[in-house]
Amino acid sequence: MTEKKIRNLSILGLTWPIFVELLLHMLMGNADTLMLSQYSDNSVASVGVANRIIYIIILIFGVIATGTSVLVAHHLGAKEFQKASEVAVVSIFGNLILGLVLSVMIYLFGEQILRVMGLPQELFSEAMLYIIFVGGFSFIPAVILTVSAVLRSHGFTKDVMFVTIGMNLFDVIGNFLFIFGPFGIPILGVFGVAITTTFSKAIGLIVILVILTKRVEYPLPFSNIFSLPMEHLQRLFKIGVPSACELLSYHTSQLAITYITTFLGTQALTTKVYAENLMMFIYLFSMAISQGTQILIGHLAGARHFQDVYERCIYSIRISFAISLGMGIIMYIFSNQLFEIFTDNPAIIQSGSLLLLVTILLEPGRSFNLVILGALRALGDIHFAVYLGIISMWGISVVMSYLLAIYFELGLLGIWISFVVDEWLRGLVLLRRWKLRLWLRKYNHHNEFVS
Repeated sequence: MTEKKIRNLSILGLTWPIFVELLLHMLMGNADTLMLSQYSDNSVASVGVANRIIYIIILIFGVIATGTSVLVAHHLGAKEFQKASEVAVVSIFGNLILGLVLSVMIYLFGEQILRVMGLPQELFSEAMLYIIFVGGFSFIPAVILTVSAVLRSHGFTKDVMFVTIGMNLFDVIGNFLFIFGPFGIPILGVFGVAITTTFSKAIGLIVILVILTKRVEYPLPFSNIFSLPMEHLQRLFKIGVPSACELLSYHTSQLAITYITTFLGTQALTTKVYAENLMMFIYLFSMAISQGTQILIGHLAGARHFQDVYERCIYSIRISFAISLGMGIIMYIFSNQLFEIFTDNPAIIQSGSLLLLVTILLEPGRSFNLVILGALRALGDIHFAVYLGIISMWGISVVMSYLLAIYFELGLLGIWISFVVDEWLRGLVLLRRWKLRLWLRKYNHHNEFVS
């Protein structure tokens, strides 16, 4: 990565491939479920349960991958190319070992895990097939996730996007062949889906490793892996673990709110699912802006251009805020038509439209919350944001959801109001912290972060 290439990195140039990649992951997951539903409802349920376990495993791999993205970007910005290469190799090897360990554990204890989850007996055999053939090869996505982080930190987000497109196309075509059995191909159901999923990832791994060796302009010391400083691994965990805790807190708090929603009845639960599926398009863009900003700020901080760091984050906040607000307004204007894609129930459409009206206020707050969180992560100032997130997610979002939805009988509207309060409170607190430049004091105090 030359200085000229670093200087030419732009937020939009980094963001749109990340957005396409995130969108593809979401759409392809829905496509898999849709195709499998034509084969068997039990198969959908089996794969759904198995995927919950696999998602937790992927979250563990994200610990090292998140730290990789931040540290590699820092070293590149500081022109410490040898250290950037060392971090890349240590992280790839570290996630490979972790992936192999978890793959063996899934293979040995997959049955016990499914039984602990209380899986019905009629779903057990197919869930076991899927978890063994997909979860048992978890080391493949572990390495893909880490190599992708290295490439993104170098600005090669388009390369990662194209690999993701290829994997998803291969996956969808393979699923179609083994689920519907055209041209006399045997119908394999869940087994075929599992084989296709694993095989597509294996091909993706080969391709992305080739891209890594072609794109990175300095040597990657794979042959010297055992002599590389283990301090790199410690720093990876120092950044990645808090980030994973924040993400885990978010998903578990959302699970708690879904449980609260069940008290409102099946119709409310269905409306919530449809509304969140529509909102996901806005959320994904904010996530893409956040990841792109994190990469840029990592480079700028490594080069110690702290005024540029400050201004870049504010610029990203404005872009994300404006687009989230605009997308929210458009989505509300066409809310009836959007909900009619999923249902013809007028009560669900009316209730969902009200939620999308509140979303016009919700998503801009979430957008600058996510952007600042990514910026702070890039600077190693993540602990405060994690503590704030856990307190706000559970103390405000979950508690307010129960009080407003159940006690004050506002239903789903009360839950959406709690989301607004949670996101805006966290966002405003983080914005104040950013403007006070408390992150700069912490960064300068802990200068061993990138050394």
